[in-house]
Amino acid sequence: MIEPATLKAWIGDGRELAILDAREDGEFGQGHLFWAVPCPLSRAELRAPVLLPNKATRVVCVDGGGSHAARLAAVLRGLGHTDVHVLTGGTPAWAAAGYVVFTGVNVPSKAFGEWAEHHYGTESLDPVELQALMASGQPMVVLDSRPMDEFHRMTIPGAINVPGGELVYRIGDIAPDPGTTIVINCAGRTRSIMGAESLRRAGVPNRIVALRNGTMGWELAGLTCERGQTRSYAPGIPASAALAFSRADGFARQTGVRFGPIEPAADRTTYCLDVRSAEEFAAGHLPGFRHAPGGQLIQATDQWVAVRHARIVLSDLGGQEGGGGARARMAAAWLRLLGGWEVHVLDGPPATALVTDAPAAAPRTRTVSVARLAATPAALVIDLARSVDFRAGHIPGAVWGVRGRMTPPPPTPLLVVTAPDPALAQLAAKELGAHVLEGGTAAWAAAGLPMMRDRAIPADADCVDFHLRPYDRNSGVEDAMRAYLSWEIDLVHEVARDGDAHFGRH
Repeated sequence: MIEPATLKAWIGDGRELAILDAREDGEFGQGHLFWAVPCPLSRAELRAPVLLPNKATRVVCVDGGGSHAARLAAVLRGLGHTDVHVLTGGTPAWAAAGYVVFTGVNVPSKAFGEWAEHHYGTESLDPVELQALMASGQPMVVLDSRPMDEFHRMTIPGAINVPGGELVYRIGDIAPDPGTTIVINCAGRTRSIMGAESLRRAGVPNRIVALRNGTMGWELAGLTCERGQTRSYAPGIPASAALAFSRADGFARQTGVRFGPIEPAADRTTYCLDVRSAEEFAAGHLPGFRHAPGGQLIQATDQWVAVRHARIVLSDLGGQEGGGGARARMAAAWLRLLGGWEVHVLDGPPATALVTDAPAAAPRTRTVSVARLAATPAALVIDLARSVDFRAGHIPGAVWGVRGRMTPPPPTPLLVVTAPDPALAQLAAKELGAHVLEGGTAAWAAAGLPMMRDRAIPADADCVDFHLRPYDRNSGVEDAMRAYLSWEIDLVHEVARDGDAHFGRH
């Protein structure tokens, strides 16, 4: 057990440190330490090996003042971690000691985006100004820097989906004329800012602006978003890849990114991340590398990296000759400026054969087929999908749950667990004495069986596993949008008050 003052000192001592919050993501978003990373108990056995590749890393477990942190510490010790601590009193004790508590998720990345706007003076347009520019007939493109699933949900009319990590790599093909105005948007602020600044830092000569407040601001201005769109960039190596490499290389070298192979070090935590698209990664990647698309890596660094002062090695498979190098360089440069890691780019052609991820291991628990489940009307299905995904579609009669927080179900002829992650389903099924649904809910839907959709189940207040975005809410959406945008803007001031971030120092 350690006191808040001890943890505060550890954050600034320059040694490797991970702060893991044992609560579910929705609870985490209600208040947490700046550098804390969510590692919810429901998934701890699956998340911890990814977040903590070195079992000798110094780890502090925190929570909301209950018993979750101690339980997480026990899980970590059971996995072989040797330097595990618990913050006495959790986040409430941290606040009582006079330290800053942050709401929301992906806070370091979002705060960094706000810092970037202040530091670089990012030009932006409000929605009405953008609408007028679009109506003027001037040459322009609107590029949505979010992943396709978010773009598909809603986007600015006419926008093209180009996730943030692809912007510098592909802009030479998309807007080869320097007279074309380039507008970058996201749902709110930070990915618009980071996308625009990526192009500016890379030296793209066009006028480049961020859409102020993104699709939220567009709708709050009384304008209408498009929905269901799939417009995207042309796949494959862009014709302008060499230009993209040159632009990104200059930015990376300015920020102190390191290049080439690195020597193994038993006393260092090393994260190996491939920043290409999901399709490219699935087709073949370097052994030991995990997928972390470059734009989302900067937007949500705490989803992949938990250890401060660790080494991060990025790859996009090659250098200038093979059309690669630009995406890894851009992500690496931003990570350097975000601060606190030693960042490398693995350059040149792959030195080893590429691999593909092995199929999920066959369940070690009892399984049940979709056909048998459909033929057993008295069966009880427990669905461990994210609450927002359960709302969007689940097996009729299924009960939503969070592993480790469910009351024992009543006796039933057939108890079945389903989850998007087969490993999570297996863990829960063993604990409940249940069967695992073969192929999960996706297999049920693929069989053409009925799905139920209900935005009210679970209710907003019960979504402890997911930090609801404004447009995920069932009421008060516009108020939530305004509150979210104000929260993002204020982050830079809260970070300064906290004092544990050192953006721009490399």
